[in-house]
Amino acid sequence: MAIDPETFFLDPNFQGTLQSQIQQIVAAAILSGRFRPGEKMPSSRRLAQHLGISRITVTLAYTELVADDYLTTRARSGYYVSETAPVSPVSGIARNVSPEGGQDRVDWGQAIARRYSGARLVERLPDWRSYPYPFIYGQADPSLFNQSSWRLCAHQALGKKEFDSLTTDYGERDDPELIDFISRHTLPRRGILARPEQILVTLGAQNALWLAVQILLGPGRKAVIEEPGYPGLRDILRHAGCALQAVPVDGAGLPPERLPSALDVVFTTPSHQCPTTATMPIERRRALLKLAHERDFLLVEDDYEFEMSFLHAPTPALKSLDEDGRVIYVGSFSKSLFPGLRLGYLVGSESFIREARALRHAMLRHPPGHIQRTTAYFLARGHYDAMIRQMRNAYERRRAVMQAALEQTPIEIAGSAGFGGSSFWVRAPYGIDTAVLATRLRERGVLIEPGNPFFAGADAPGNCFRLAYSSIPASHIPEGVARIAQEIEAMG
Repeated sequence: MAIDPETFFLDPNFQGTLQSQIQQIVAAAILSGRFRPGEKMPSSRRLAQHLGISRITVTLAYTELVADDYLTTRARSGYYVSETAPVSPVSGIARNVSPEGGQDRVDWGQAIARRYSGARLVERLPDWRSYPYPFIYGQADPSLFNQSSWRLCAHQALGKKEFDSLTTDYGERDDPELIDFISRHTLPRRGILARPEQILVTLGAQNALWLAVQILLGPGRKAVIEEPGYPGLRDILRHAGCALQAVPVDGAGLPPERLPSALDVVFTTPSHQCPTTATMPIERRRALLKLAHERDFLLVEDDYEFEMSFLHAPTPALKSLDEDGRVIYVGSFSKSLFPGLRLGYLVGSESFIREARALRHAMLRHPPGHIQRTTAYFLARGHYDAMIRQMRNAYERRRAVMQAALEQTPIEIAGSAGFGGSSFWVRAPYGIDTAVLATRLRERGVLIEPGNPFFAGADAPGNCFRLAYSSIPASHIPEGVARIAQEIEAMG
């Protein structure tokens, strides 16, 4: 496909000939990366017609650009951006040029009222699949994903009979078939009974947590998070204007007795603590709910990985034990299906869900209808359960292989979910900086997740890291772990 001639505009204030102006437009577009090597230029006839100038003027400009190696010609095909065209000395990008082509003279230091960048988050490399030993969490494994069935469900959701689900503006509502499945199948597996009015579909668990924070917290209120804990939640809370306290977890998760006397909301991952993978015992869950009742605070339960239970049955959700309606439950299909799906849900008292629904409507109205309907079909027709069963079997094999490999190294297993899961929380010998370790391991084809972003405090231990087995074949695990151990020994 040729570059659209309508992207060309002549500047009436340009000091020079039309030919030189066209040359400058093309050269600047190539230097900025807007026109890429191999792309076909508009024909001289079409460009001349669009600009209202002589065709010979365009032809002469193209000829000069060929001479300077910005363009190249192909017999009976036209002009193309040269594969060896010059690039800008500033990382291939034109210096100090705004997307509109003018100078950026805004003082953004003064113009930006609130800053959202700068958070310590777990790094996600876009090319992680090119590494032979990717011990990274939460990415889809193509060998385990039922792509053919998903494609069929998507095809039906895009069909003529489903025109309304594809095109309708749901407003504040959600796809009734997806809500029905969540209510009748997904939640009962966790011991939770909820009416459709108590369920809201979200753009993943992150969006669900954001909605909860916006509704429940603000200046003058106090939140408690786990230490270490989910970095994405901590980033949301730092913009809420509330007081924040991180409470250290132990081998059984969040200890109720360590909670401060004055608080409003506790965020917890009782079934699979992030990132230590600890599972909170039922007795501690009851104690936490009892304390919440006595001190009148709310609990937000992030139950992000309950589907990966292959060693033992998962403990009942905190929400299932809730008799006061003070637990808000966050679930996600993005972890068990694929992260790019961005589909999760909130479950809570109707009064809370009413506010969450209104806030979601003000921000994005609703998650795309055809994505909701495709997911509903995939769930209802049994494809999801079949895939989850396959994933559990694969993860159980990988977990056993990784545990055996780690036992041959100086790496300590600091946390492993008693019911299964998809990762280990591990600890290198004291003095090893796992951020440095991760950088060195990349050169050896190994990806790990340093532990520092999971801690809120400045005195966080530097030798912790997460090793996930969800995205790496079992056959690659022993060699990958061996390379980690070798690098640790070299750093020691």
